[in-house]
Amino acid sequence: MRDTRALALTFEVSGLPPVKTEALSIFAAGHRQATRVRTLLQAALTAAQRTGWTPLPGPVEVDLVLRCPPGHRTSDASTLLGGVCAVLQDKKRVSSIGLAHLGVLVDVALYDDDRQIRRLSYHEEPAEDFSYQVRVAAVPTGV
Repeated sequence: MRDTRALALTFEVSGLPPVKTEALSIFAAGHRQATRVRTLLQAALTAAQRTGWTPLPGPVEVDLVLRCPPGHRTSDASTLLGGVCAVLQDKKRVSSIGLAHLGVLVDVALYDDDRQIRRLSYHEEPAEDFSYQVRVAAVPTGV
């Protein structure tokens, strides 16, 4: 039987991506990135439900396109990618903190663990308002 799962998922998010800049988990209740985390999780959930996405178990690539007014980027590429990748992995492994405040969003995962990431890309596009596009895809395995 042929595997018909989607192997790439692309979606848009309004606002700025969550950033990962400190040791405190961005999933902690009341974290200053909480609104951005929830916004990303909701966008990923909507896209996953629309396509029937299931978390990828093998190697993945993550692409992030930030749209922002010229000269108004708020963080560097590595903290933006770090935040997005942390949010999109399976959060159940973050067992040292309570995640009940996320409700059903705690189950949103596009891949199992960020150790699966084999390719990352980031670029910026000029825009009047902040938004971003995320693409997660399976990396083809070699023969």
